[in-house]
This record gives sequence, structure tokens and C-alpha cells, in this order.
Amino acid sequence: MWTNEGSDRIGSDQIKCNNPISSLLSAEKMDIYATNPGPIDDSVLYDQDKHVSAAVWEGQERGALRCHEHTSKLDQWTLTSKQVELVKKAGFGYLRLIPAISLDNPLISALVERWRRETNTFHLTVGEMTVTLEDVAYLLGLAIDGEPVIGVTYTTCEAGCVKFLGKAPDSGYTSGGMVKLSWLKETFSRCPEDAAIEDIERHTRAYLLYLVGSTIFSTTTGNKVPVMYLPLFENFDQAGKYAWGAAALSFLYRALGNASLKAQSTISGCLTLLQCWSYYSLNVGRPKLNHDPIHDSFPFVLKWKGKQSGPTANRDVAFYRKSLDTLKPSDVEWRPYANINHKVIPQEMKNSLNIGRSKTMLICFDKAERHLPDRCLRQYGIQQTIPEDVPRWERKSRGVDGGIDLSGKMESELSEWSNRRLHIVDSAEDVDESEYTHWYLRITRKLVGRPIPISSEFQRMNTALRDIAHLADTLSTHGMDDQQIYSVTRIRYIAHECLRDQVGSLTITVNSENELGKSVRGKERVRRKGMGKRKRRDDPEEYNVAGEDAQSQLCDTTVDLDAVEVDHSRLYPVHDEIEHSHLCLPPAEGDGAQPCDPASTVHDSQLCHVANNVDDSHFRHTAKQADHNQSSLAPNECGSQLSHAAIELVPQLSLETSNEVAHKNDYGVLV
Repeated sequence: MWTNEGSDRIGSDQIKCNNPISSLLSAEKMDIYATNPGPIDDSVLYDQDKHVSAAVWEGQERGALRCHEHTSKLDQWTLTSKQVELVKKAGFGYLRLIPAISLDNPLISALVERWRRETNTFHLTVGEMTVTLEDVAYLLGLAIDGEPVIGVTYTTCEAGCVKFLGKAPDSGYTSGGMVKLSWLKETFSRCPEDAAIEDIERHTRAYLLYLVGSTIFSTTTGNKVPVMYLPLFENFDQAGKYAWGAAALSFLYRALGNASLKAQSTISGCLTLLQCWSYYSLNVGRPKLNHDPIHDSFPFVLKWKGKQSGPTANRDVAFYRKSLDTLKPSDVEWRPYANINHKVIPQEMKNSLNIGRSKTMLICFDKAERHLPDRCLRQYGIQQTIPEDVPRWERKSRGVDGGIDLSGKMESELSEWSNRRLHIVDSAEDVDESEYTHWYLRITRKLVGRPIPISSEFQRMNTALRDIAHLADTLSTHGMDDQQIYSVTRIRYIAHECLRDQVGSLTITVNSENELGKSVRGKERVRRKGMGKRKRRDDPEEYNVAGEDAQSQLCDTTVDLDAVEVDHSRLYPVHDEIEHSHLCLPPAEGDGAQPCDPASTVHDSQLCHVANNVDDSHFRHTAKQADHNQSSLAPNECGSQLSHAAIELVPQLSLETSNEVAHKNDYGVLV
């Protein structure tokens, strides 16, 4: 609402230091920066307007996300000893041990509100944090080093299922290149003990496809998995050479980024990983655990397998959002695995932990996401410095016809992954974290939820504008030079324009006859000009901004004129150019005065609009002149008969301050 006057900014040197308006504006500016949710500098979080936090700030709650992870029926698979051996060869020996963990949808939803796809990190009050490759290794026991998970895409299921599983599902179990998890379980969940090796391998491939499709690569479809992963399980020894942990993290990053957008209502990926990472790293929603020896077992997700206890009732998204908005440094565990028994960690996993600090590209077929450990060095026990800028990259869904190898379409991403060992972040000398803190507070989104409701914010802003307008109206310009007088005039004009934008002008519509002096027929109604239009369904933000308290300050869309209480002593002509000869007000009933001369009848062209015709010079008049103008219209000049079908009402705001907010029905008449 200030943009049309942006070229006339007021500097501190333009008004004397003891000027009350200068002091008030300075206080307001300080308050804006104290409560600004950020980012103040949008060079990093350049997609803020698309982010869910922008909608939450405007009062648009989407509720808890639907979390798609399908681990509940994994225990219905019965594997033979030969199958277990093949699963271990393929690199999933630890993942298969992870039980189904009850997901806390509100907690996950609140974390998503803090996720930024521009940096692939959570922007928290204490700094940036993220789920790292190191976390994946510790929590899931998946390989974070190895060949990238990429291959050939499929648009149908039949060929791939026949080749690698020995049979194809009916059409009711497929959707494009995806197959239902239920078909895999119904067909392959039990392998005969005396089955041939070929059948054992087929049943094991079906299990692995079900395993990744219900955990690390779970989709928002709810019950399907792409068959494009099947060729990677053709040779179990070769399957064990893939960086499944890096692929799982890429998939989760992409899911978090998608879910962080305004319009999304679901999230997929390995949500067990996300939730358990939160349990380890943040003291927010962390359940109490009854100690069990399995808590010292690998992978470390098993710590949360035991019976959990603690209050969970009434913990909705708003509860967790507030907890994250007020997160303290003492609520953060930067090195959560430091005191865990590392003897249980497999040696091959220890050997690859160095890759956990690699600044590289993570790949899972068409999903390529950046791993940026330099933005969260404290998670590695390193002091945090200001990180390098993140190159902007467009996330593309590289869906192509079946039979096309994606390796030929992702050369640059694959090159980054192949050079992952060349980009291991390390500590720097003479680090001053205060520089990082100052930088971070400017580029981050500090708050997701409003400290006070929107309606209260609106009331507070409205009251502040009224105070500014009142000061400007009553301030004496004696002793000021021309520049200072002009500055005060601009402040007065801007304040009144902003108040008029908030409240909206009002129009009185009267059904009348053309002949002068005839009685008005029909009811007179007050309609809010420009405010009664139905909001577009695709732009709900504008509808909710004002809030309930703000709406209480506005007139109803249509009310009887008789219901509007008008203080006639405060009615005044808004424009100085309008002369009394132009005013044509019929006498009140019972008056002996004659009607006004038809020659002085007000035409449409004489009806003025305050927003378009206000001149800066209008505000140079003092408060006494305003009072004189208001008193120039006597109460008995306003009758029940009008000379024209429409006159315009504008709120009389110039003399209303924060002490007079309750008086909402004082109007000036503009004719």
C-alpha cells in the first residue's frame, strides 16, 4: 500500500529530532525488523512466495500432511535363509530389520514448514540443519558410497515383471510403469523352502521391490512402486555396489521440497528416517523410551522400536510449529551419535563415513538433489562459517519413453557424484561464528507462525496508522522550512491513503425519481465500494488477511441506512474546491425552506472521488481549518430527501486515534 509513494521516502535529516512523527516512524521501523519473519535478504530463499510458510503467515492452514509410508505389512513377508542371504548381498540386510514405526504426522508437517528446497536444509532458529548422508548411514544402515542408482525407465509393467519376476500382474494391479504393492505381497510373500534357485531369486527381487517401494522410495500414490528398480536387482552382488543410502536421501529431499510448496497436502519418501532424525537431533516431540538392549543395536533407528511413552494428545501442527519457532540452542543435539557405542557399527560403514561430508549431487533415477554439508558444519563438530552460494538449478522430471537409459540425460549430475571425494568439507581456521549468525538472521525465515493472530496484527497496524494520521493532522508546522512542511504533508497523505485502503470507501445508493423535491422511494442502502466483490476462489490469501477483528471495523456489505448512526456534527466537504453553492441538500421533512434551485443541482461529473482528486496542498490546512470545514454543514441541512441518486461516504479518520478506535461509525460525507 506504500509503493505508490516509494519515491518520496523520509530521511532522518529531513525532520527535527524532536519531531514526534520522526520518533514514531523510527519506533515502527525497529518493530518491523523485530517481528519480520524474514527473509530480509531474499538472495538465498528466493522462492519464499511459493513456500507453505507464506500461506501460514497469511492464516491459511493446510493441516497435517498425509504421510505415505507403507511399512505396516512388511512383517507379513516370510523369508527363507537363502533369501535373507541374497537380501544382505543386495545391501538391504539392515533396512529389512527396521520395524514399522508409528509416524507423527503433525511433527513431520511442522518440519516440512521449515524445509527449504533452495538449500535442502531445515531453516531453524539456531541455524541450518539437514538429514545428511552420515545420518542415513547411522540410522538406516544403507550404503552412502558406491555407484549411482540410475537406469532404464519403464512405461508399462508387463515386460519388466515377466523378465525379473517370471510373471506379470493383471491390468487391475498396474498403472503405467508402476505395480501395486498388494500384488507383490499376495504373489511372492512366501517362498517354498524347496524352491529352485531361479524361483528364490524371483521371490527375493519381489521382496526387495516391495521393501524399497514401502520405505525409502515410497510414493504419494499410496500403494504402488515403479518397476524400474527391478533391473538393479537382477544381479544381487552388483546390487550391493549401489549407493542406496544416497538415493534414499535424494528421494527424501525431493519429497520434502515438493511438500514444502503451498498447494501440497501429501508427502512420501523415507519418513521413518526423517522422524527418527528429528528424535535424535531436536528435543521437539521426542518420546520417552523404556530402556531396552535393542536401543544399542545397529542401525540406530532401532532405538525407537521399544515401547514409547509420553504425552501426545493435543500435539497438532500448531503445537510443533510453535516449538520450532521458539527452539533454543539447548534443544538441539548437533552430534547425537557421539555417545553411542560405535563398536556395533559395521566396519564397511565406518570406512565410508567420510563421504558423509561430501558436497555433491545425490541421484535416484530422475531425481538429482544437492547435498550441502557446508551449510550445517556443526552437525559434523565443525564451527559454522558463511557457506558458499547455492547455484540455482531447475528440478526437472525427466520422464521419457520406456527403454531409455537416464544416464545419457544426466551427465553433469553424474559427473558431480563421480567427483564426490574431491569435495569433502573440512574445518576452517579462526572462525568467528558471530559473522555467520548475523548473516543467517538476514537470509532465513525466522518465524513460520505469527506471534499474535492476524486479526490482532491488523488492529495494531490500523491503530498505529491512526496515531500517525492524528499526529500529522495536529502537528504545528510553525518554524519548519519548506522541505520539512512537505515531508509532514506527505506523511499525512500516506497515512490517510493507507487507512482508506484498509477500510474502503462507502457508497450510498438511493432509489429516487428524476424530479427534484419528490419523495425518495425504496430503501436506502449502504454498500461498501470495492469491498463487496466476491473474492476469486483461486486467490484465497486476499480474503483471509483482514481477520475477524478487522472485519468488525468495516460496515456490512449491505445494511439499511437507518441503522447507520451518523454524527452530523462531523460531516464535512472533503475537497476545498467544492463550494457551498454546489451542495444541493433537500430540506428535512417539515422544514419550510424551499428546495434548492435546479440550476445548482449536482451532476455526476461533480461527484468527486477522494482517492483520485486529493491534492497534497489539501493537507497543508491546520486542524482548526478542518474543524471549521466540519462545522460548515449544519445537522438540519441533511434531510431524508436527496437531490441525486448517489452520494459517497468516506470514513472520517483524521481525528481518530488509538484512544478512539471504538468509535467506528463516524463518517464524512463527500458529495
